[in-house]
Amino acid sequence: MARRFDHLGDVEAYLCVVEKGTLSAAAVALGTTPSVISRAIARLEQRLGTQLLRRTTRRLSLTEDGRLYLEQTRAAFALIDDAERRIQGDAHQVSGLVRLSAPTTYGHFRLPALLAGFARQYPQVQVELSIANRNVDLVAEGYDLAIRLGRLPDSGLVGRKLEDARLCLVAAPEYLARAGTPANLDELAQHACLPFVMPSSGKVAPWLFLDQGRELDWQPKGKVLVTDDVLGTVSLAEAGLGLCQSYEFILRDKLDQGRLVRLLPQLEGRSRPFSIIYPPHRQLSPASRVLIDFLVREAHDVTSAAAN
Repeated sequence: MARRFDHLGDVEAYLCVVEKGTLSAAAVALGTTPSVISRAIARLEQRLGTQLLRRTTRRLSLTEDGRLYLEQTRAAFALIDDAERRIQGDAHQVSGLVRLSAPTTYGHFRLPALLAGFARQYPQVQVELSIANRNVDLVAEGYDLAIRLGRLPDSGLVGRKLEDARLCLVAAPEYLARAGTPANLDELAQHACLPFVMPSSGKVAPWLFLDQGRELDWQPKGKVLVTDDVLGTVSLAEAGLGLCQSYEFILRDKLDQGRLVRLLPQLEGRSRPFSIIYPPHRQLSPASRVLIDFLVREAHDVTSAAAN
């Protein structure tokens, strides 16, 4: 009997072209070349006897048949994906090693509780966790997944957001007793700030505020600058050296215990995103897939509970 669906690779190429917007971007995502992608689309259009994409020198657009085919094939691939997840979803059957990289902020203050829950649900999955203040090269260094801070650049990597981490400004009671408590941004400029120098750019990371609904990126200045590990600003602030801005999930226990004091709450409301990323052309193992789904789900639940 002849195979009916030996063209599914061409269908996947078509879906990727529509998602990425260009043949070149789709080629990067699938780890191939634009000419291979172009031939895949041509074979698919010949098989269907209709044009799916309109090609110009600047952009691609869908024909009416292309739009209908997109909707139906997306739904079909979603059903296949759901069937695989259901079959592989038994916690006691999923096994394997996942190599995960995370920054110190997330690695020390978010991941421990999340991975403890994951280990209980998926006891056969082994996680090799690297906690470091650098962006690893997933492909060259052999990592399956990485957690990254900030908006993801157009690097060909696939990302799923874990959370938008809220920021707050703090100082130690000892410092405030000595230097006073700032009441506004003008007074803040007179205080000893603890800036962090971003390794990627060599520039000081701005402090993010929301001033009467207006987003404000404020440049902190101080005599002590921290490089490499942003957690150093929290340690120095706790020791009374000045003020720092950090993530609420890092500061929560120190605030509850009175070791740090929240400042300028009227300017809060900004956040930075954390995402989990992976190379799109690499076939994810069942262990990697369940870890991604677990972290996305549980991080969302944790942040929703904290907000309430």
